[in-house]
This record gives sequence, C-alpha cells and structure tokens, in this order.
Amino acid sequence: MSDGQKPEQFFARVEARARRLDTLLCVGLDPHPADLDVEDYAALGDHGRDVAAYEALEFCRNIIEQTRDVAAAYKPNSAFFEALGASGFKALQTLIRELHDIPTILDAKRGDIGSTSAAYATAAFSIQGAGSITVQPYLGWEAIAPFLTDRSKSVFVLCRTTNE
Repeated sequence: MSDGQKPEQFFARVEARARRLDTLLCVGLDPHPADLDVEDYAALGDHGRDVAAYEALEFCRNIIEQTRDVAAAYKPNSAFFEALGASGFKALQTLIRELHDIPTILDAKRGDIGSTSAAYATAAFSIQGAGSITVQPYLGWEAIAPFLTDRSKSVFVLCRTTNE
C-alpha cells in the first residue's frame, strides 16, 4: 500500500477484494532456503545472495500468479528476504511495490524499545513501501506506538501465536 491509503481504506480494500473474489484467503509469501535449493542463506557469498534474492522474488511472483484470483491479500515474510542482505531487502521492496493493487501485510512482527521501533517503522513504511505490518506488543506500548503515528498505515498486533 505505498499509495498512502488510510487504515480504514486498507480494510475496505481487503473487504472489497474478499467480496469480489469470494475468499478470505491471505497468502503467506515465505521463500524458505529449501524452496530455492539453498541450504543456508548465511553461507552464501555476495553473488550467491544476489542470485538467491532474485530467486526468492521469482518464487513469490510464481505464487502470486497462481493465486491472484483467489487471494484477498498477501503477507510477505521479511525475515527470508532480510537474510539475503541488501539484495534481499531490495527484492522485498520490489515485491511490495508490485503488489500495490492488492492488500499486502508485511509480516515482520516488529516491536522493540521506542527508538528501535521508530527505525523499524521508517524502514517498513518509508523505505520498503509497506502499507501494513505485523507487530508484537511484548515490550509494551512503546514497542508499537511508532507504527501508529502515520494514520495512512495499518498495523496488525500479534495477540496469540501457534507456537507452543
């Protein structure tokens, strides 16, 4: 949602797309190393990370192409892109921009002390172009407050996980 839509508009877009496609499906975009025939992202050199970032982007594009008619929204997981360094960060930014017409939630589960959360919010919203993000509130109000300052962005607060 790099088009500066208000949170109410984000949810209206999700609802409109869900009704139009008759679906509640939100597709996670998690390019695991195994999906890219890579054993360990950390073991890759710069060129290997560049190649893997491109493959991660193509992997996600393929999923989007196959699910565009049945997905109400997409949720790219930032961790798999961030693990690829600068080229992964750029691939995630490209992916978010390519999904501008479809509601997209950056799955980052951010939440830290105030100044760190403010930096995370800047990275997600201003640099990556995300219009929505997942955050976790475990460090209190200051962990999520920086994500709430721009009313044109929406935030999903983690309340419960499937972890044991």
